[in-house]
Amino acid sequence: MEEYTGYRYDTQLLIDGDDLDEDEVRDYFTKNFKGDCLLAVGGDGDPIKIHFHTDEPWKVLEYCRSLGEIYDIVVEDMVRQSKGLHG
Repeated sequence: MEEYTGYRYDTQLLIDGDDLDEDEVRDYFTKNFKGDCLLAVGGDGDPIKIHFHTDEPWKVLEYCRSLGEIYDIVVEDMVRQSKGLHG
């Protein structure tokens, strides 16, 4: 079995807060976090959905919590998944 070579944690969550702007959130991620597969959609009164692969999910959670309430949080270990184990 091949060794997993991407970012380790698939991090997903929703952010509910005032005046959230998906472009600002996306820009912050791009400038401040190492990772890939970024998806930041929503805003304008709706929660923002985040999907991001990173080695440091705790930093993502900390930043997102600074924006508002975070919920539906999922952090999956893709190294374990690549080995056929539960993520």
